[in-house]
Amino acid sequence: MHKRNRAPSTDESTVKLGSPESPHRVKKRKLLDSYVSESPFPEFPHPTPSEAYAVLDILSKAYPQYATAPVALDPKFASNSAATCGNTPNVIDSLIGTILSQNTSGKNSSRAKASLDATFGNFAAIASSSREAVVEAIRQGGLANKKAATIQNLLKSIEQRYGEYSLQHLAEAGEDGQKLSDEDIMKELTSYDGVGPKTASCVLMFCLGRDSFAVDTHIFRISKVLGWIPSSADRILAQAHLDKRLPAEVKYGLHVLMIQHGRTCKGCKKSGTTAACILKEFLKGIKASKSL
Repeated sequence: MHKRNRAPSTDESTVKLGSPESPHRVKKRKLLDSYVSESPFPEFPHPTPSEAYAVLDILSKAYPQYATAPVALDPKFASNSAATCGNTPNVIDSLIGTILSQNTSGKNSSRAKASLDATFGNFAAIASSSREAVVEAIRQGGLANKKAATIQNLLKSIEQRYGEYSLQHLAEAGEDGQKLSDEDIMKELTSYDGVGPKTASCVLMFCLGRDSFAVDTHIFRISKVLGWIPSSADRILAQAHLDKRLPAEVKYGLHVLMIQHGRTCKGCKKSGTTAACILKEFLKGIKASKSL
């Protein structure tokens, strides 16, 4: 496999792929470029570092089995990237696993990934097979038609761009000994149709070991409950904001723990519920202390 010093620029990629960027891809790129150096809400003061550490402490005590350091990127512990949020040394496999994990349960996405691997065995076979065959292989993961199209188009684009099914240059140092920046990797990953900031951030965090903060539906909802994002924020802007505000060393832990809390806590899933929520109790305590 030949070495690459850097990812191509978007213009270079477009020329090599032989087609103009889609409007959605252009929108993603412009949005990411806008918030490389600062939050989309620079005047919004939350979360503060102390708030982030406080929530990390609360959730770590509530879910001690998930309060761990990042798992080592060892292939024998990451045979199914859909079951581990993309925790695998192979960048493309991480992308595929993350795509399959979208909008479904961990059990269903894991089964879909295992079926995909057993059916095809390698990236070239997935890319060259019929759409119907890929859909059938991942059907149990939900949204099979959409995910099959995303995965096949992703693989074909990578092969057209680089002449091989590999994105390992994103994990390796170039000839100058330097690795690509988080921003450059994010631009590369989101240049592919169907790969949004959340998916790219998961790859950065779980595959490449970078300090990134992916925002899924659970984290988005909980961040609103905590008052960590403005009411006007959508998920992409929320991720851009939180990635700038949160201390690097808490990003991995908060991501894992907030998702677990979102999956299990009934008290913060619906407004107006009487069910208990440890984070809502935390907020009540802050409000009470301010009123004294």
